[in-house]
Amino acid sequence: MKTSNSKIRIFVVDDHAVVRQGIKHIIVQNADMEVVGEASHGNEVLDKIKDLEIDVMLMDIEMPEKSGWEVMSQLKYSHPNLGVIILSIFPEDHYGVRLIKAGASGYLTKSSAPEQLVQAIRTVSDGGKFISPSLAEKLIQELDKKEGQPLHAVLSEREFQVFCMISSGKKTKEIADELSLSITTISTHRSNILEKMGMKNNAELIHYALKNGLVR
Repeated sequence: MKTSNSKIRIFVVDDHAVVRQGIKHIIVQNADMEVVGEASHGNEVLDKIKDLEIDVMLMDIEMPEKSGWEVMSQLKYSHPNLGVIILSIFPEDHYGVRLIKAGASGYLTKSSAPEQLVQAIRTVSDGGKFISPSLAEKLIQELDKKEGQPLHAVLSEREFQVFCMISSGKKTKEIADELSLSITTISTHRSNILEKMGMKNNAELIHYALKNGLVR
């Protein structure tokens, strides 16, 4: 959370340089904000922020080397007071609820209006959470889970993370390395995912993820 009478210090994370430039262009037009750093992938984030004071991080969820999911997980321990706003190409109903529950302070799609991004930054820098009305409704619905949920809703946070990585075409060893887990643990997660979702193999998982717009 920023101190009074100081600028909001923002760190931008996205693997596409043009996206980072666009975000920075929006931010510099606001006198109460400044970009103090940027990164193109997860490992770079964790290395660069060690010596920086940051109020808000704007981060994509799909990145090379270390995904936004894993960065979020590590930031909860290394920087528990840092507000993280997820900027994603995926609609809110795909990932929004899970990421807010996992510790994100806000979730916006990359198609959001610049004014909404600025509002989100100010809200999160003041210690709040930025949640759109539609996402708030989905969070409320989560409190009363009934029939009609998609198959992936039954997965735990870690299982969902592994499911997304499998569906993106990553091999077991790649996933294990990225999540700093053993191959055996990833294989166990995979088995649990298949069982919970009633599927037989990775091909069915990938087909499901593509059909439901969870990967591209």
